[in-house]
Amino acid sequence: MSHKTTLTLISLAVSMAAGGASAKEPIDPIRPVQEINLAQVELGKKLYFDPRLSKSGFISCNSCHNLSMGGTDNIKTSIGHNWQQGPINAPTVLNSSLNLAQFWDGRAKDLKEQAGGPIANPGEMASNHVLAIEVLESIPEYRVEFKQVFGTEKITIDEVTQAIAEFEKTLVTPNSPFDQWLLGDEDALTAKEKEGYALFKNSGCVACHNGEAVGGNSFQKMGAVEAYQTDNPAEGLSAVTGKDADRFKFKVPTLRNVELTYPYFHDGEAETLEEAVELMGRLQLGKKFTEEENAKVVAFLKSLTGDQPAFQMPILPPSTAKTPRPQPFGEDS
Repeated sequence: MSHKTTLTLISLAVSMAAGGASAKEPIDPIRPVQEINLAQVELGKKLYFDPRLSKSGFISCNSCHNLSMGGTDNIKTSIGHNWQQGPINAPTVLNSSLNLAQFWDGRAKDLKEQAGGPIANPGEMASNHVLAIEVLESIPEYRVEFKQVFGTEKITIDEVTQAIAEFEKTLVTPNSPFDQWLLGDEDALTAKEKEGYALFKNSGCVACHNGEAVGGNSFQKMGAVEAYQTDNPAEGLSAVTGKDADRFKFKVPTLRNVELTYPYFHDGEAETLEEAVELMGRLQLGKKFTEEENAKVVAFLKSLTGDQPAFQMPILPPSTAKTPRPQPFGEDS
């Protein structure tokens, strides 16, 4: 046997040992971020927290996707420009790089495409791409950093969304108790959590909630067995495809960090995990969980909370006399 073959077999054995538990499970461990451009990440971090990309100068990406609160805002539907009520629950930004598409209806193919949407949405940040670029170009420190990172004299929305997306790729949450169990630590989960996972699998939840993100990789109809009653007007995937068969199909949300991302569903109607589990069992599976079973499933779901992103808050460069002033109030705001 050659030295190269021996090394290959050793590498395979190590890989199998590390991932042996996950290889036979429908859920995979979260991996640390791979292949990232650190310069873009640092610039994107500033842009993510910079409220000057909004017309009011008050709303940033972090306003609705708060990294101190599970990557969401923990309210039923988000608050937009001029205190407008948003039409839909803000999905978590954590592990969003693992989604097959972005937004509940999948209208953005990736994080870069998604990043440009809220800036120009009149119900969210209420600015526009031209104004956002004008703001950034009026700030010398930003002009210098964009040139250093992208090698361009002129800032465009393409670089802005690329940087924000690159930062968002770093927002993965590995090392949850469940991941530790998948990787071989039998003591990482309690007996109740293990029983909850068995119920989660055997009841059929893993048909939609599987893979690394425990969801986010398919669109499914809300109310597969029993119709879901809601006043929310969102139509789901059909709004993108125009197909009636896609009506009320929504991107399956990730269950990673789900104990932090309340309230639940696209309309934010389920206030607690217990309520969400009860409704999902009945509407999607035709199953009525007992109170004890519900508690076990919830215990398992809480074991999916991983290491939260932690970093030094960015110090944003100051505006100048040439920076367009925010418009938080008034008839035209």
